[in-house]
Amino acid sequence: MSVNRTELIAAIAEKAGLTKVQADDFLGAFQEVLVENVAKGEAVKITGLMGVERVERAARTGRNPRTGEEIQIPAGYGVKLTVGSALKKAVAK
Repeated sequence: MSVNRTELIAAIAEKAGLTKVQADDFLGAFQEVLVENVAKGEAVKITGLMGVERVERAARTGRNPRTGEEIQIPAGYGVKLTVGSALKKAVAK
């Protein structure tokens, strides 16, 4: 089971005593700040919850799974998500 955006907004609104519109505005602003900072190469860390950062990926040789042919994968960027202690404890229960 997973929680979609609508359900997440409703849960945030209930827990924080906000309207759903305010919770949606918060979630949208959080997303914008997260994306903007990671795009600039800055890590975003929320103590106990998570850390998100941009990481460099070196150029490498890969293999096309359909044909087995070798292909060159160019250097680029990826996103690394580190789980915080609160999430680790919640999963361990």
